[in-house]
Amino acid sequence: MQIASSSNGICASQSLVFAPLKTNVRKCGNAGKVLAMATVPARVPDMGKRQLMNLLLLGAISLPAAGALGPYLLFFVPPSSGGGGAGVVAKDAIGNDIIASAWLKSHPAGDRTLSQGLKGDPTYLVVEGDGTLAPYAINAVCTHLGCVVPWNAAENKFICPCHGSQYNNQGKVVRGPAPLSLALAHCDVDDGKVLLSPWPETDFRTGEAPWWA
Repeated sequence: MQIASSSNGICASQSLVFAPLKTNVRKCGNAGKVLAMATVPARVPDMGKRQLMNLLLLGAISLPAAGALGPYLLFFVPPSSGGGGAGVVAKDAIGNDIIASAWLKSHPAGDRTLSQGLKGDPTYLVVEGDGTLAPYAINAVCTHLGCVVPWNAAENKFICPCHGSQYNNQGKVVRGPAPLSLALAHCDVDDGKVLLSPWPETDFRTGEAPWWA
């Protein structure tokens, strides 16, 4: 097989030309054995280019999926090591600062939506019945084995998909195996942005000292 090049003035092209196989004939007695030697192609595909095309194809397939899952993927990233000792501006699912007024326009009364909070932990911002932000936010990390607990609006509670632990709409544990309620953080508005800070005071849901402090 050979490669032939041609140019018609518009674009260059290459074509494969199949040449006859070279054969050697060796006789042994009255029988003849034909030994065929295949011609090796003069050109082998460039592995660098092949790998590049594979990567481009993978990117073309994965980018739309990543875009659709983006709001959720953030919360499976391990928490950062800083930001727990002082207030931090809450971030949305794509890492932007959360502006309180814009958040409340797009999140109705009773809403609980994840943000990125202290130490990078997934943290629910709570919209009260009157349409204002609650003065507390709820850490979404299950106190059993650390799964991110989704909010179930139909059941009006947080239900862990890993082992079935349940928490009421304020994050107080109501069903095990989780042993403790979800951690709290203070939620305030500072310069128009949602600010989350540590909660060292008594847990208002249980009347006990906060286990997370």
